[in-house]
Amino acid sequence: MVDTTPLTQAVDHFADRLRAAPQSRLQRSAAAEALAMARELSRWAQALEEPGSEPREMPDAGMFAVADQILVAAHDLAVAVRSDEQVAEAVRLVEEARQRAGV
Repeated sequence: MVDTTPLTQAVDHFADRLRAAPQSRLQRSAAAEALAMARELSRWAQALEEPGSEPREMPDAGMFAVADQILVAAHDLAVAVRSDEQVAEAVRLVEEARQRAGV
């Protein structure tokens, strides 16, 4: 069984920072960066769960929902990952997105 704790912790931290961010930061770039990350994680999970099928795109539910969207996408990916390397790659992507978002 793959330990997805590092992914869960990284995403929880990102989501907490998004929730604490001022609206101006969310409007500037943080929300868009978080949505892009949620969509990427979602596509990855779908590719693992349903190889060969066309991925569905996570909708834009607004800047105040992106923290929840990234949590849902990461949870889906955590269920689908098959190796510690995939977990490490997901953590790296989440950390990079958090840095780009400035939160």
